[in-house]
Amino acid sequence: MTEVITKQEREEAFAMFYGMAASIGELADPAPEMTDEERVERAKEVFLKGIDNNVAVQLDACLHCGACAQACQFFIGTEDPKYTPIHKLDLLKKVYKRELSPLSWLLKPFTPDITVEDLRNQVELVYDSCTMCGRCNMVCPSAINIGDLVSLNRSAMAAAGLAPAELRYMRDGQEADGTIFGADEDLFMFRIQDIQQKLGFEIPLNKKGADVLLMTSGLDIHLFADATGGAIETLHHMGVDYTLATDAYEGANFGSLSGYDATKKKLTKHSTEAIEALGVKTVIVPECGHSYPALRFGAAEAMGRPVNFEVMTVSEYFGRAVMDGRLKLEKKSHPKPIALHDPCKVGRWGGVFDEPREILKACGYDLHETESNRQYNFCCGGGAANFLLPSADKLKRVGYRVKMGEIEAAGAEELVVSCGSCRMNFEVGKVKAGDSIPVESLAAIIAAHLPKKETVEGDKV
Repeated sequence: MTEVITKQEREEAFAMFYGMAASIGELADPAPEMTDEERVERAKEVFLKGIDNNVAVQLDACLHCGACAQACQFFIGTEDPKYTPIHKLDLLKKVYKRELSPLSWLLKPFTPDITVEDLRNQVELVYDSCTMCGRCNMVCPSAINIGDLVSLNRSAMAAAGLAPAELRYMRDGQEADGTIFGADEDLFMFRIQDIQQKLGFEIPLNKKGADVLLMTSGLDIHLFADATGGAIETLHHMGVDYTLATDAYEGANFGSLSGYDATKKKLTKHSTEAIEALGVKTVIVPECGHSYPALRFGAAEAMGRPVNFEVMTVSEYFGRAVMDGRLKLEKKSHPKPIALHDPCKVGRWGGVFDEPREILKACGYDLHETESNRQYNFCCGGGAANFLLPSADKLKRVGYRVKMGEIEAAGAEELVVSCGSCRMNFEVGKVKAGDSIPVESLAAIIAAHLPKKETVEGDKV
């Protein structure tokens, strides 16, 4: 593998980026001015629109068994009952019972309406103390999709002008020009040209009719060029007909994360139109957990029709190539045992589990599974953009400690991830906790294990 970014360069970039990220809330425009009545009205409008028959059944189905509490790392780490996942739906349930339930005609006269104070109290529960990881969904005996319903809560808070300043800033920037963290087209091109120079071959851009489009993200452009560079080097090695695109390089979608549904749809629609204009068959989203469902599950929804391309994550695409023999990796000696973190949206929501494990096996790693793994894997603690929220710092550290405790118990000395947000949260968690475990990109690991190609005569091909 050609080193596209050194460890020192990455550490310096991380320090600068972390400092910038810590202050973005101060850069946000003021929250929209509304009266308390307007905030309540807008939140209720979102709630009532979102409560269809399926949601109503789920809101009536809770058995009050407490299973979801034991699945949530924020509850496990704090033992505070307010962080029980199902309690994060209490406000939504109150609106449902009062306005739409079969007994609403009886309950409404005796049930107070929600207040702006209720909304403000809800902000911590659905932003700071929930990453929408979906682990609670897996253990609920009534099959309540708490993660999706928390997302509905976020949409209501955003409509009421109560989304955290940091997420408003990120959403506003991406709404305006489609970029995050200032990673505009000029910066994207700078990074691609830098990677191209270091790899020693031309990286195709805007190639119509290519088989594969590789996307990246502002986080990778700033910090984790080894992930983007590793994916490019591997595609080139495999002889794949691929391209990157100046009009569809950003995989992140902060409309999805922050609760601004119109922005989520706008960004997904823009990417989908650009992808279809290129005519590619497969899109590889970057090592970014939420970009996977935002495009894979959101493209058809945004367009109002089926789309004619397949969406895969980096680990999924290259893992399948290893499994069917299209990608051969060089097995090397790795004396240190490793742990693998399955990103929640890619793993639990997308079902991508075997692929990354086959990659690590082909590379010769000694994988030590954590006690909770695959669909029951714990979140990194900073998903759904929580890693950007200073107000969530205490809870992020709690979540990180629960996860890291399992990694340490597994005897792992290195950690492999396939999501930039997870990687960022682990890196920040290490700094806060004084840990030193290396955190490596799966895409970069793949590139580091590419065998050298040689002809019979010994000449490189």
